[in-house]
Amino acid sequence: NIDFDHMAARVGPALAAQVREVSLRLYEAASAHALARGIVIADTKFEFGLDEAGTLTLMDEVLTPDSSRFWPADQWGEGVSPPSYDKQFLRDWLEQVRVDGQPWNKRAPAPPLPAQVIAATVERYRAAEAALLG
Repeated sequence: NIDFDHMAARVGPALAAQVREVSLRLYEAASAHALARGIVIADTKFEFGLDEAGTLTLMDEVLTPDSSRFWPADQWGEGVSPPSYDKQFLRDWLEQVRVDGQPWNKRAPAPPLPAQVIAATVERYRAAEAALLG
């Protein structure tokens, strides 16, 4: 993560402003859509590049449980850590898992995922899909 001034210094102020404008428009539209369906988009990421003609292009996946954190709007509040419809559950499990009696060192290979962790992650992703897409 870098701040806007750092980005502008790297890519130029005009392109940085365009990326910021497009990012905010995307987020505002998605956030309104999600909130109308009872979901808060706590954060997300957008990845951009330039095509061969120099046109700003949105790349990679966007607004998925892998690139965003989705919270139930009715359970969100200041100082509250609400349940999430995203991969935070998996991240939390990986933070507490032990390998050979030690915390996992976050290097490959990752520890095997138990079936219940996979199932709980899938359940969260499907809940996000149902809430956001109907």
